[in-house]
Amino acid sequence: MMLEQTLCQWIEADPLRMRALHIAADLDLPDWCIAAGFVRNLAWDKLHGFAQPTPLADIDLVYFDPFQVGPVRDRELEAHLATVDASLPWSVHNQARMHERNGDAPYEDTLDAMRHWVEIETAVGVRLNVRREVEIVSAFGLDSLFAKKLTPNPRRRRLAEFSARLNRKNWLWTWPELQVETAPQSS
Repeated sequence: MMLEQTLCQWIEADPLRMRALHIAADLDLPDWCIAAGFVRNLAWDKLHGFAQPTPLADIDLVYFDPFQVGPVRDRELEAHLATVDASLPWSVHNQARMHERNGDAPYEDTLDAMRHWVEIETAVGVRLNVRREVEIVSAFGLDSLFAKKLTPNPRRRRLAEFSARLNRKNWLWTWPELQVETAPQSS
């Protein structure tokens, strides 16, 4: 619980992240959160002692709506978000259809979808609850994120995909204290 409180405090102290969370909450999407680098990068920045947050390549807004699964809805949401705040690089994905892209069985909800993401530390999200309080959504807990690890998801078993992302995203260059786990941890 202490790690979750710390992460919530870091998010609450970040004006950009709070602005993005309020904008996303106003959409009233089902089972939503902002995840991946939005949370992971902030944690790694803080743990590395960075004075300024690393710029975000995108803001991954994920939700679960089994009634509107087509990608058109996601593009409409991105267009709307761009009119609300064009400075934020939104990327919207309904997790109710992402199992098809990933070759998985259908996901039950957003958290279940996150259990299939490539890295354990990426499968952390944040949202505002009905009281507009910061709430963490985590598929694997926060221990490895706070331990500055980068761990392939044991459910994916695609180490080539993990390695490709590690190289493409330059995580070790940006956060040199990260420890890469070479074998997936059991879940």
